[in-house]
Amino acid sequence: MSEMTVLTEELKLIVFQLVDKEYAIPVNQVRSIEKLQYITRVPKTPPYVKGVINLRGVVTPIIDLRSKFDLTPAEPSDGTRVIIAGLQDKEVGLIVDAANDVLDVSRDSIEPPPEVVGVVEAEYIGGVVKQDRRLLILLQLDKILQSL
Repeated sequence: MSEMTVLTEELKLIVFQLVDKEYAIPVNQVRSIEKLQYITRVPKTPPYVKGVINLRGVVTPIIDLRSKFDLTPAEPSDGTRVIIAGLQDKEVGLIVDAANDVLDVSRDSIEPPPEVVGVVEAEYIGGVVKQDRRLLILLQLDKILQSL
């Protein structure tokens, strides 16, 4: 098997937690993972947009994924992180409960999103990853960024 074939079959994911579920986004869409810092509120933005931060001279909008997915709100903890993610020229910070780890998964382990009725975040799901005994919800960052 050539090196190119191996590269296309593996996908590296950043795994993070919201409430009691694990989510993932491809590592190539993640710029950095930061501790939660002071957020400047921006008037007349949707409730899930918490505001902006100044990250190394770049003003970055911050989205609370709990709020975006209509999950139970929670106070930030020591484990709360901001995943700075981006596609093309759009960059955004995603507030998550914890950034768990980085996983290499085979593309074969990604299944299409389940047909679930009434799940708010369903439109943002790109698939479900089966990894040992874990199920990870693979998010489509482009869909999340569309609403900004």
